[in-house]
Amino acid sequence: MSVKKEKNGYNGAKLASVPERMCISCRVRNIQSSMIRLQYADGEIVPYSFSGRSFYICLACVVDDKKLHKALSRQCRTNISKEQMSKLKEIVANVR
Repeated sequence: MSVKKEKNGYNGAKLASVPERMCISCRVRNIQSSMIRLQYADGEIVPYSFSGRSFYICLACVVDDKKLHKALSRQCRTNISKEQMSKLKEIVANVR
């Protein structure tokens, strides 16, 4: 008696999927748990508060200020000030 394979090639065993997200700065996909989730609310960059739109930043991109500033300005649709960038650094330090 032969074993019938499913269309996807697996023999009845389901693989657990790992959620991946894309960094807004470097555009690299990474595991969700290794990234920082933030949102732009009321003119401020804040940690995600479980409502509204959010975005992810990988820890490697936090070091590159110029690239991150451009990505945040694009994502938030406004010019990000130096104060907001320093606040972002504080948020990242607290999340780690």
